[in-house]
Amino acid sequence: MRIEQRLWTQAGWRRLAGDDLGSEARLVLVFGAAAALRQGAVLAELRDRYPAALLFGCSTAGEIRGDEVSDDSIVATAVCFERAHVLGASVALAECSEDSFHAGERLAASLPLSLPGDGADAGASLRHVFVLSDGLRVNGSDLVRGLTACLPAAVNVTGGLAGDGAQFAETLVLHDGTAGPGVVAGIGLYGAGLRVGFASVGGWDPFGPERLITRSHGNVLYEFDGQSALGLYKKYLGEHADRLPASGLLFPLSLRTRAGETPVVRTILAVDEAAQSMTFAGDVPEGAYARLMKANFDRLIDGASEAARSSQGAIGPAPAELAILISCVGRKLLLKQRVEEEVEGVREVLGPRPVFAGFYSYGEISPFTTGARCELHNQTMTITTLTET
Repeated sequence: MRIEQRLWTQAGWRRLAGDDLGSEARLVLVFGAAAALRQGAVLAELRDRYPAALLFGCSTAGEIRGDEVSDDSIVATAVCFERAHVLGASVALAECSEDSFHAGERLAASLPLSLPGDGADAGASLRHVFVLSDGLRVNGSDLVRGLTACLPAAVNVTGGLAGDGAQFAETLVLHDGTAGPGVVAGIGLYGAGLRVGFASVGGWDPFGPERLITRSHGNVLYEFDGQSALGLYKKYLGEHADRLPASGLLFPLSLRTRAGETPVVRTILAVDEAAQSMTFAGDVPEGAYARLMKANFDRLIDGASEAARSSQGAIGPAPAELAILISCVGRKLLLKQRVEEEVEGVREVLGPRPVFAGFYSYGEISPFTTGARCELHNQTMTITTLTET
């Protein structure tokens, strides 16, 4: 696997790592600010530089490259696989009547389980699916269920929801060179020599009593213990309540449906004062139990390191060559000047070899660890590591 990485700012493009791959690149991961991705000339430069590559990426709430985090930039990571292969697919949410489960089904069905054709690579099996979705128009839990329902159990899914800084106005997904809202896109990775590791870890502390969700619909929450959920949430937030939904990133919910299970974390995407409801990135089912959470800075950073260890462990002794880091915008807002510490913690575990690419998201998609079911997460550091053997 050979990798080249470039950074775009208002000053233009510059190379960060690797040799010029040009027409040898088969995949370019593109993570950038929404305003930058709307500049057609910037993406046109990438298409000209990598004419044989699939351009695939999304808008962000911050870009990760190397050990650094930047804003208002674009990070392009071009990959030339030695033996693995990549195919892409996309689905417009509008074509699925905004049904996220159906969108996941359609996307999964668009990726063949083995490479078509009669060439030397025909028949190579699907090993992994990496998915990026609009971050505001999707129920991430339903999307994941739709994807996994149509894929073999041995094919894992990782990825994330596009971001828009702390604006929550419009997110973009880039597939095959075109960036737009309301899109879910994925890439299938094929080939026996490809090894993929993954893990997702949080690091938040719960506080306050656990409450029963007594009224909800999908990812819209109305009542805790028979009372207005929004009213209770505002009571706990105090002075932060006036800045909802953005301030909700600082106080996510820990959610469990059964005793003893690992809780998932949910953050707010929108509030409806008239309905006294809150819309989350994923499901908040009736009968589940929820607690508010707050930040523990050291545990957030330790969580990123733990995700790195689990992800590396999943691919065995071979060192990772590429690490895709997807961390939640809420972590970035809390860590502030310390945000690069969680990336540095990942570097300490994975070592100097892998190229880091990634972004701050509105949701992360991954199993917690190998063998667990894939889920939508919020407020985690999710890492996907790749290497060829």
